[in-house]
Amino acid sequence: MKAMDQIVQTIQQTAHYVNTNLPNHARSRVSVNASGDKQTDADVWADHLFFDKLSALDAVGSYVSEERDAAIDCGEGYVVTIDPLDGSSNLASNNSVGTIIGVYDTELPATGRELSAAMMVLYGPYTTMTVARDDRETVQEYLLRDGFSERWGEFSLPDEPKVIGLAGKKHARSEGFNELAKELEQHLKPRYGGATVADLAQVLEYGGLFGYPATTEYPEGKLRVYYEAAPLAYLVEEIGGRSTDGTKSLLDVEPEGLHARTPTFLGNGDLIDRVETHMGDSS
Repeated sequence: MKAMDQIVQTIQQTAHYVNTNLPNHARSRVSVNASGDKQTDADVWADHLFFDKLSALDAVGSYVSEERDAAIDCGEGYVVTIDPLDGSSNLASNNSVGTIIGVYDTELPATGRELSAAMMVLYGPYTTMTVARDDRETVQEYLLRDGFSERWGEFSLPDEPKVIGLAGKKHARSEGFNELAKELEQHLKPRYGGATVADLAQVLEYGGLFGYPATTEYPEGKLRVYYEAAPLAYLVEEIGGRSTDGTKSLLDVEPEGLHARTPTFLGNGDLIDRVETHMGDSS
C-alpha cells in the first residue's frame, strides 16, 4: 500500500472510532491547550487516538498537533499536522465537530504550498471525510458508516453562493468589517455554528463564504495556520474555490511557529475578491 494510502486509511478507521465514542465525552472538563485555547478531555482523548494510530505508520515521520507544545518525531516520512477535534465545545450542546489534517512532504516550517494532502472529517448526523491529494485529480468525499468507508462522490463548489458564516462577536470586529458583513448578509443566508469544519461544510455544500477575521481578542486571527487554515485552504482551492488572509492566499502564509494564527477566509472567488478589496481599502 502506498504511504499516502496508509495515512488516509488510518485516519478513516480512527475517525470511525472517534465518531462511535464521542458520546462518552459529551461532558468533558475544560482546560487550556498549547495554542492557548480551551481544551476539553475530548480533545486530549482524540489527540491520543490519532497519535497512537498515525505514529505507528512507517509513512509518518512527524506528528504535529494543536493539542501539543511541540512536534513529535516518529522517524522518517510525512509530517502530519492535526486538529484532532475541531469545535469540541459543541459537544456539550450535541452539535457538530470535526477533525482537520494536513500532510507535508517536507519539514516544518513550511507554507501550505508544500502540502501533499489535506483532509477534513465532519461528525454530524452522519460522518463524512473529504480528501484532497496531490497525486489525485479530484477531491473525494467518503461516507463513513458501519465500520466502512464508502466513496460518496467527487467534491465541488457551487458557482452561485448562497450562505455566509462569519465568526467573531460584532463588538470585537472592526467597524469596517462589520459593514462588509452587513452588506454580504443582505444577500447570503447566515450560517455559523462555531465549529470550523461544520461551518465550512455549509459553504462547500451551498456556495458562499466562511470567515474568521482579526478581532480585539485575536488580533492575528483565531485559526491556526498548520491545523486549520492551510489544510482547509488546500481543500477549497483544489475544488476551484479560493482562500485569503485578507491580502494573499492562505497557502502563501508563512507561519511563525507551530501555533501561529491567521485571519481566515474561504469560499467562492468573487466573495474572496470582495474581502480582499475591503481589506485593501481599510489599510
